[in-house]
Amino acid sequence: MIEPVVTDGPVVLDLHDGDVAHVRLNRPEASNGMNVPLLRALHEAVLTCHGDRHIRAVVLSGEGRNFCAGGDVKAFAAQGDELPDYLREATAWLQIVVSAMAQLRPPVIVAVHGFAAGGGGLGLVCAADLVVAAESAKFMSGAVRVGMAPDAGVSVTLTQLVGLRKAMEILLTNPTLTAAEALEVGLVTRVVPDDDMLGVAFEIARGLASSAPLALAATKRLVWAGLGGSLDAQLPDEARTVAELSGTADAREGLSAVIERRPREFTGS
Repeated sequence: MIEPVVTDGPVVLDLHDGDVAHVRLNRPEASNGMNVPLLRALHEAVLTCHGDRHIRAVVLSGEGRNFCAGGDVKAFAAQGDELPDYLREATAWLQIVVSAMAQLRPPVIVAVHGFAAGGGGLGLVCAADLVVAAESAKFMSGAVRVGMAPDAGVSVTLTQLVGLRKAMEILLTNPTLTAAEALEVGLVTRVVPDDDMLGVAFEIARGLASSAPLALAATKRLVWAGLGGSLDAQLPDEARTVAELSGTADAREGLSAVIERRPREFTGS
């Protein structure tokens, strides 16, 4: 099992209750704006969570006033004529991060306060499995406003979450969505008072951590794999997955617990 491995730097990682990882974006002075060092560190944190099977849920949040205001525009402007090369590296790391989040075995709960903007903030929200938003949270794309296009897979994930017409409106006209509006269109899972945001996120994470990790991982994989796919292509995979899970100790434990009317004790085997 990992110990708290990153205590400073652009991304911080520690453990809660032994099986819930807390990943924090840690550039509050820049509203957690994404530059290459932050993206590398975030990728390393996600890989650390992937490599430890004791971790059963991950909470991702941001330090300071905002979850993530998108790309670090000051870092981008400082590149001058080298900006295209810098952005190619930055977007490559961002793509790897969101793909790794979707493929991560434990569920990922993103806790949002302040702004979640651009490919950094909005992209991580769209790549999460569950999203807890503070009442003060705000969401926007902002890419075309600065002559850019969406990244972090948002052109796929946002459309799947909110539908084609709403995604086009969000990406083309750049409205700032309140937390209540984000909940209404399906962008977030829950909206809670600001002071309760992290507490609720960890409550959800602890609930997930007590569930069957193999079943959670399989469900995540099936749902993410089904994006843009066909029903006929997905049905055989579902059937194979259910058959495989039925042979696990956790499945037997789940059935026994229901029959015996007692709490479940899943081991991940």
